[in-house]
Amino acid sequence: MTSRIDPLTLEVVELIGTIVARYHEEYEEAAAKHSLTGAQARVLGLLTGGPTPMRRLAQQLKCEPSNVTGIVDRLESRGLAERRLDPADRRVKLAAATEAGRETSARLRGSLDFAREPLAELSDEERTVLRDLLKRMLGSAP
Repeated sequence: MTSRIDPLTLEVVELIGTIVARYHEEYEEAAAKHSLTGAQARVLGLLTGGPTPMRRLAQQLKCEPSNVTGIVDRLESRGLAERRLDPADRRVKLAAATEAGRETSARLRGSLDFAREPLAELSDEERTVLRDLLKRMLGSAP
């Protein structure tokens, strides 16, 4: 038996797909303006949260650890990231954003305005409802 998706659900799924595509397009363009690839920008963004084990970065990006190694190598060569030994387990390598990396990541995030204008047209209450619905869709409590 074939399950059918109701028209409203299909429309919502298509709208989400369009939003995701636009976000990725703008993110890639913003990254390029900072001479970064999208992947480098994403890693740099993750590193602004604090030093992170390389393996965890790979898990968050859903890629192989060797890919993360290459990305961190390129960020490190530009002075945007550095490697450190984990003080709790010296066998573990941590990647961390440098001050220049944090500044670059902040400028990049600040230049992402694709959703800013449409969201500004919504009231605080509407944005709160949207946020809570998206969190619920992702399985996390509001």
